[in-house]
Amino acid sequence: MRIYAQITKLENQADHGLSRRQKLEAVTLAMDVTAAFSEALGLIFGADPKFLAIVGLSLRVTLTAVLLAAMIGLPLGAWLAVSRFPGRNLVIIFINGMMGLPPVVAGLMVFLLLSRSGPLGNWGLLFTPTAMVIAQTLLVLPIVIALTRGTTEELWREYREHLTSLGVSGLRAVPTLLWDGRFALATGLLAGFGRASAEVGAVLIVGGNIANYTRTMTTTIALETSKGDLPLALGLGIVLMGLTFLINGLAFGASRIGQRFAG
Repeated sequence: MRIYAQITKLENQADHGLSRRQKLEAVTLAMDVTAAFSEALGLIFGADPKFLAIVGLSLRVTLTAVLLAAMIGLPLGAWLAVSRFPGRNLVIIFINGMMGLPPVVAGLMVFLLLSRSGPLGNWGLLFTPTAMVIAQTLLVLPIVIALTRGTTEELWREYREHLTSLGVSGLRAVPTLLWDGRFALATGLLAGFGRASAEVGAVLIVGGNIANYTRTMTTTIALETSKGDLPLALGLGIVLMGLTFLINGLAFGASRIGQRFAG
């Protein structure tokens, strides 16, 4: 009995020591996370040059890609809405399918296009911000075309007879339809911006994640988290989340304005 009591006492002491160790580890982890958040806020509000350079590059690449996608996708989507030709449904199915294009596949396609053995290899664009813009444009373009086609097709069905009576039909109706659907189309552009700004795989493949040159917010978050540099990763994550909420707010506001304008 005495031996059994001693064994039980030792087991209790071991359990008690384990519990204290676990509590100590939990407190240490909480202190580390708190310190990381504090440093992250310091990077944000302290206007750290390295931090701002990464955010600035991300915004430039994404905004340029969305602008190019808008310039190509808005008129193309509107034309697809008012046109009738053989194979139109197949084109629509293809574009809708491209909306779900995996980013790594888009990155691979651009990589093969811009690599030295590719058709555009002599341009020397691989592992540059330009290559990242091309990859993000490829991802955003199907979204813009599909949403534009859906919006303008509804407007065309509603105003077709009226526009035709005024001599506005076919391609001539495209500017009018785009203008009438501008608020709904703005929502589509914001959706494209949201996808581009949160993209990792494609820009990592074609940009190379080169420090001070092609390193964006998403690729930096992935890299610094794997290295254990939580303050920089958290700071960029906070900014990225802020942009996400801002985009959703703008999209909601644009849709409400559109509904009020239409009403």
